[in-house]
Amino acid sequence: MDGIWTDDEPLECTMVIPEAPGVRTFAFRPPSGRLFDYRPGQFLTFELPVPGGPVFRTYSISSSPSRPQALSVTVKAQEGSVGTRWMFDHVAPGVRLRASGPAGTFVLGDPEARYLFICAGSGVTPMMSMVSYLYDHGRQPDAHLIVCGRRPTDLIFPTTLTHMAGRVPGLRLSFAVTEEERYKVWTGYKGRLNQIMLGLMAPDYLERDVYCCGPESFMTMVREALTSMGYDMARYRQESFAAPALLAEDVPQFDDVAPEEAATAEVAFMRTDMRIACHQTDTVLSVSRAHGMRIPFGCTFGVCGTCKVRKLSGEVHMVHNGGITQDDIDAGYILACCSHPMGAVEIDA
Repeated sequence: MDGIWTDDEPLECTMVIPEAPGVRTFAFRPPSGRLFDYRPGQFLTFELPVPGGPVFRTYSISSSPSRPQALSVTVKAQEGSVGTRWMFDHVAPGVRLRASGPAGTFVLGDPEARYLFICAGSGVTPMMSMVSYLYDHGRQPDAHLIVCGRRPTDLIFPTTLTHMAGRVPGLRLSFAVTEEERYKVWTGYKGRLNQIMLGLMAPDYLERDVYCCGPESFMTMVREALTSMGYDMARYRQESFAAPALLAEDVPQFDDVAPEEAATAEVAFMRTDMRIACHQTDTVLSVSRAHGMRIPFGCTFGVCGTCKVRKLSGEVHMVHNGGITQDDIDAGYILACCSHPMGAVEIDA
């Protein structure tokens, strides 16, 4: 049967590929031989016949529409998962499942635009579809992919991505992990992704359309880092596995707090009883230095922790690069070099 697959026909599993601990790729084809038509970054919703009644699970497509004879989803079995665990235990070549879609608005735009893809964990799945499409497009892409994971063995698709980046100079690739593994050498970036690492990996990030996918806390961190560096957030897009956007109106509106140049603020240095009017885009450190107040400092990038001071009241917007612990933050401390006063703030200095 010729034509394009529609969800009135079940899909038959043709391959199951282990990718990383707890991660597998399931490849499907329609029994009729129809071709797939979708946009890079879209997802399918599978009906899984688990005991007690079917459940519906949404998975991003990891294959590229430039290879329309088969379609793949790459899934991670989280702790306590029901549907994905059922797939691991029961889906093998020959098993047929009902699926609906493709759908979703987190999709690649103009293949000739300049992109920065940032992902963590299984958030690499839709990015794999986008990068594969650019690789197959037939023209030199201009894209940089940053893949983050806990350990090197947790990274998904590292070999395939490295192969593509090695053959297409316009596709650049960076890996970052937070933990190394014993008896294995890691030569990539190490640590939680931050402003400094982002600037080293992709110095021209201000000129690129940014796509982000991963845990909510990871995406919040990326948004805060980009905002603090002056990125035009109208060019930012993200996908959440918890609630993928089916329609344009479903795309979340970010309510992240960010300093505004026109908004006024005040920093009070309580040891000298000095109150200084400023703007939200000023940092506590810059206010102190401009008025002769002495707060020790070093890097001015939120790395060294030298400028740590205690905040007595008020709110600040702080995007640091590892120079302060969460325990210190919970105790009321801030880094003056990367803390912006969001109104009236009192400092123990």
